[in-house]
Amino acid sequence: MKLALAVVALGCVAAAAWFFYRAPPAYDWSLPPDIPAPPVPADNPMTTVKVALGRRLFYDNRLSVNGTMSCARCHIQALAFTDGLPRSVGATGEMHPRGAMSLVNVAYASRLTWANNLLAQLEDQALIPLFSSHPVEMGVAGAESALTELFASDEHYRELFPKAFPQDKNPYSILNLVRATSAFVRSIVSFDSAYDRYLRGDAEAMTAAQIRGMDLFFSERLECFHCHGGFNFSDSTTHVDAVVVSAGYHNTGLYNIGGEGAYPPDNTGLLDMTGERRDMGRFRAPSLRNIEVTAPYMHDGSLATLSDVIAHYERGGRKLDEGPYAGDGRRNPYKSEFIRGFELTDKERADLLDFLHALTDRNALENPRWSAPAME
Repeated sequence: MKLALAVVALGCVAAAAWFFYRAPPAYDWSLPPDIPAPPVPADNPMTTVKVALGRRLFYDNRLSVNGTMSCARCHIQALAFTDGLPRSVGATGEMHPRGAMSLVNVAYASRLTWANNLLAQLEDQALIPLFSSHPVEMGVAGAESALTELFASDEHYRELFPKAFPQDKNPYSILNLVRATSAFVRSIVSFDSAYDRYLRGDAEAMTAAQIRGMDLFFSERLECFHCHGGFNFSDSTTHVDAVVVSAGYHNTGLYNIGGEGAYPPDNTGLLDMTGERRDMGRFRAPSLRNIEVTAPYMHDGSLATLSDVIAHYERGGRKLDEGPYAGDGRRNPYKSEFIRGFELTDKERADLLDFLHALTDRNALENPRWSAPAME
């Protein structure tokens, strides 16, 4: 009898423990049924409260060295979380060599940033804008104590950090700052463009011109889809059910300095990581979703419009006749085999441009769940 009572008592204790420490409910991604969920690190599961905390951190100017910028300054929602600049500018005014990449669907990116083949997780990438010094972005290296004091004293953070990380004895940490911000960024998903609705059976979601442009885009004649294929229009894409994770880097013939394949010295692409000459000018192919609003284009913002981008690929590489970067990109010896050039009629060119506009998801650009919260 005593043994039976002890077993019952232990069962009650176990049940109580389960009640207080049960895993959080599955996060609602609100994805269409044909889109798989993105991968999530086991040590940073998605929760609604963690995303809410990350959203507030994402828009907080106090997370920069001089209180002048938040993550959102380089990642503006209306611009698909880019900043509209050729090259981004940090809190201290230092110009970066590359432009800010879109954060929409970045949860599906198998590699992050323009040219780092080792960076595969948002939690690792988030450390770069916060703490890097070459160049300075948010510039808070050395101010870690001030940040954790802010989290412990601000009324909103004092409430949200313990809720987001209930099992941490001291939840006000830099690690949890990174985890929460990453969770928010990971939550920004976009699959409600005219193209998506067309694929889901809405025959009127795309115009006749956009359908013709889609056929061109996915044709072997243009070969756009080789680098910008799949459900996220990028060959560096993964998801929770992925068996093979792809990561594509390509030299598009944007430069050919001196006729020997060189790119500007502050932007040599994957070469910076590998030291292999064959990687000169190779950059990750970004997703084309919401490409209509992310001008200017290419890693350094050197192509102003989508029409310029189409002309670049139509020629098979850009030619610069003068200046320090003069050269014919079409003849770059490291150029991707897919960049061969093609001919388009004026109507086809317009159709292709119309199709790219069909990849815009207004919900991602306007949804208040990803906009700035009231910060007072």
